[in-house]
Amino acid sequence: MTAFNVRVSEENANELEWIAEKFDRSPSYMAAQAIEDYVAREKWQLAEIEAGLVEADRGEFASEEDVAKVVGKYVRSVRQS
Repeated sequence: MTAFNVRVSEENANELEWIAEKFDRSPSYMAAQAIEDYVAREKWQLAEIEAGLVEADRGEFASEEDVAKVVGKYVRSVRQS
């Protein structure tokens, strides 16, 4: 494992210490966990974006009908108001 210093605001440091106490963990452990979660989320999101770009490059797009079905599922028509 590699160690490095990170500067955070005093407010964030205090909040991290409070959270660490609640979990009976060290602030260092909680910071490492937060970084691990962040890296995993960003890695997943970037992979999904790259996969979407590959699909777009191949010309794989949703049809107008497909988009209309999805929009219609979540947006109420003005006529239905």
